Amino acid sequence: MVRQLPTAAEAARILAEKRSRPPRRPPPPAGRALRATLKALDTKFGKGADGLKGHWSEIVGQQLARRTEPVRVSTPRGGGAGSLEIRVDGPSALLIQHQAGEILSRVNLFLGPGSVERLRIVQGPLRNPVRAGPRPPPRPKGPLDAAREQELSESLADVPDGPLKESLRRLGREVMRGR
Repeated sequence: MVRQLPTAAEAARILAEKRSRPPRRPPPPAGRALRATLKALDTKFGKGADGLKGHWSEIVGQQLARRTEPVRVSTPRGGGAGSLEIRVDGPSALLIQHQAGEILSRVNLFLGPGSVERLRIVQGPLRNPVRAGPRPPPRPKGPLDAAREQELSESLADVPDGPLKESLRRLGREVMRGR
């Protein structure tokens, strides 16, 4: 029995309804594919300096966090405890050197016991300094009202005219605006 080939219209209809190959599946999410590898690397090499940067002010406190930042945690090739390199802002290096033991114990609490045994201090400008907190609101600008200006003039009545009186008047205005 000889089979007839479909016409061009029938072939177009068949191709529109059916595909010869199944559609490709999308690739799995990268996070799921890399999760096991990243977990193994994290257990082998630890959190490192990037893990410390996010929690640095909690580890060493606000005062030291404003003056220091972790740069890297280096471990020896044979394994064992490594060294932490921190960048210190200028003259604070001596203060940090005196508190090295306390800093190392706090870092070891975060990274795990025996992770870091040496502290390497490098002086230089901080790349991402920690701010002390939110900025205070700006003081109101503008002239004082008439009653306060009169009060200021009366308090400066005994001061002789001159540059001292003008400086005291400017200081008084700034103090009264800050109330």
